[in-house]
Amino acid sequence: MNSPFSSPLSRRRVLQGMGLAATVPVLSACVGTGQKSTNNGANSVTGSFDWKKAQGTTIKILQTPHVYQQTYQPLFKEFTDLTGITVTADLVPEADYFTKLNTELAGKSSTHDVFMMGAYWVWQYGPPGWLEDLDPWINNSAATGAEFDYNDFFEGLRTSMKWDFKVGSAAGTGGTYALPWGFELNNIAYNKTVFDKKGIKPAETFDNFIQLATDLTDRKNDQYGIAFRGSKSWATIHPGFMTQYSRMGGKDYEVQNGKLTAVMNSPTAVDFTKKWADLAKAAGPTSWTTYEYPNCTGDLGDGKAMMVYDADSATYPKNVKGASKMAGQLAWHQGPAGPGGSLATNIWTWAWGMNANSKNKLAAWLFMQWASGKDAMNKAVKSGAFADPVRTSVFNGSFKQTLGSFPGYLEAFEAQVPQAKVLFTPQKRFLETTEDWAVALQSIYGGADAKSTLDSLASSNTNKVNS
Repeated sequence: MNSPFSSPLSRRRVLQGMGLAATVPVLSACVGTGQKSTNNGANSVTGSFDWKKAQGTTIKILQTPHVYQQTYQPLFKEFTDLTGITVTADLVPEADYFTKLNTELAGKSSTHDVFMMGAYWVWQYGPPGWLEDLDPWINNSAATGAEFDYNDFFEGLRTSMKWDFKVGSAAGTGGTYALPWGFELNNIAYNKTVFDKKGIKPAETFDNFIQLATDLTDRKNDQYGIAFRGSKSWATIHPGFMTQYSRMGGKDYEVQNGKLTAVMNSPTAVDFTKKWADLAKAAGPTSWTTYEYPNCTGDLGDGKAMMVYDADSATYPKNVKGASKMAGQLAWHQGPAGPGGSLATNIWTWAWGMNANSKNKLAAWLFMQWASGKDAMNKAVKSGAFADPVRTSVFNGSFKQTLGSFPGYLEAFEAQVPQAKVLFTPQKRFLETTEDWAVALQSIYGGADAKSTLDSLASSNTNKVNS
């Protein structure tokens, strides 16, 4: 992987240097990796770029309440002033959000033109044709301003939004089906005041991490060593678990004879999973099987959890003055390295997707371009609550200036981001099979034999992902 802070010379910049980009729309004949551009609405946009090209249009966007959504809400008026496009935002709680979105898209509804989504949903919504392929839009200079600078997005985020829908193909192949907006690295946030008082530092290996979390657990004083998610949800597997699992050499699937074979029952996987479940019992919250990320970060902020292994952008707000009991007393570490020093890190992205059935595609694209652009993102970051901007220029500029009171945050980020990407294998039944994985983890936590439980899981998942 190239340096995450590099910004390769884009095709647009080359054309600008040749004096072509300002006058000739670039309708890419070949986008992504060996993918032909689709004949979607982008190809009908011609002439020079103009933010006013769709003025008078109203678009509807679908969002779930989130700090990113809250940060951008006040900025929508600036978009309307810039473009003449009115934005109507509908909010749906996260517990119901993807069910509603799935229902709308499956029914080929055009109610919402643009919506919040994550990289995993490219695998589910892309194959049936519900998502607009954005490559023709990105590569059309009549529809995309020269300042957009697609290659300014971190490389791992760009590749996470691309897939060719073929079993066994890695993320990064095929068309682009969403634009990155916000993302999260998974690492350790810890109570620095307690660590300093005890004269201890974060663990650098997984075995030392287990011992440290156990030593910090004091049930009598309502204090425990480590919080990570434990509910029966796919979301239990993707943050700390998948990150450390991958660092220790675990994989989810391998391609064998042209098919995916689940390997979460390999000797490495069985050993790690048993240790993770045992760690939850020895040093986790007593009601671990119900824990989601707000429970984890809440306990960190209240001084009950000494460490959290989860998204840095979820723990970040707890250190903001006035936001929690432990505000100003937290610090960050990249987490234990695997054998050979691996700091592989699974990422979550919030991104913008376009409804392939939208009746307002140009206006929708202008909104997505603006929302993920440098100007709006710089303003969001300066508000103080928007962590981990997806653009290298914004991260190295505005965001770094906000990190003075967040010890270790920048160091952890820079250590991890070169190896940060979606570590799961793309497959169309990700949500179902990964939730099954969480159920198996809970069973092992409850006393079931790790090897036989994971053998059963792997057999079931292999059948599902190839069906």
